[in-house]
Amino acid sequence: MVMGATHAMSGAAVGLAVADLLPTDWGGPTSTAETFAFAGVCAGAALLPDLDTTQSTVARSYGPISRMLASGIGALSRGVYRVTKGRKDANRRGSHRTFTHTALFAVGLGAMTSALVVQFGRPAIIITLFVTLGLALRGLFGDWARDKGWLVVTVVSAFLSILAWQWFPDKVGSTGLGVAVALGCAVHCLGDMITKEGVPFLAPFVQIRGERWWELKLPSLLAIRAGGGFERAILGPFLTFVAVMLAVLAVDGAPAAITDALRNAVSADLTTGQN
Repeated sequence: MVMGATHAMSGAAVGLAVADLLPTDWGGPTSTAETFAFAGVCAGAALLPDLDTTQSTVARSYGPISRMLASGIGALSRGVYRVTKGRKDANRRGSHRTFTHTALFAVGLGAMTSALVVQFGRPAIIITLFVTLGLALRGLFGDWARDKGWLVVTVVSAFLSILAWQWFPDKVGSTGLGVAVALGCAVHCLGDMITKEGVPFLAPFVQIRGERWWELKLPSLLAIRAGGGFERAILGPFLTFVAVMLAVLAVDGAPAAITDALRNAVSADLTTGQN
């Protein structure tokens, strides 16, 4: 998974941006802690679409369990492709960038997450946090996670999920985590759309010239290469900067404090100038 860090960071940035816009009736965060948890879930979910192949980093996040899951999801993705492909779609053997890279998968997984949270409450919340926060660790701290191994990542993920669960004591029926999961999957697909390969985001509903699984992507002159120089030197650092800025602004009282600091600085400059 070449773009793992980029996917996770973009998921975190979008999660932080959307958290303040999401209505509380939809499970929108009501505190700084919940905002960060929402962003963490979004960051981890931004890696989930790559579970369609056992070769991805996300498939190795939880050792043999995640590899078995990736194998099953890969088989499901191949099955969906074969059943729904148009008359001009290729006879693909692989499963990567098929079903899990569609809007249908993003919305379906988000809806399923919300339904499980509504049905089972806190256990479903903890499991969702455990899976997604562990994936966020793999994406945001790839070198550390690779050096420590999946067992350490699993233990740290369990600790973080239990800690974050304390921020959801009264949100047993919240749909917010489902929104974060769906949003993360969509962000992943958006990131893949700017690469040369593209993704079949609208499949299998929109058929063009006999193809249901055509790739939505930028023109070749604008598309980037996954893991290439532009991603490492420009896109990655830019997303990191945006995520950090949004994280600072997400802290309760931070916007007002920053505004006051700027106002005081301007007032001091004006006073100095008048003297």
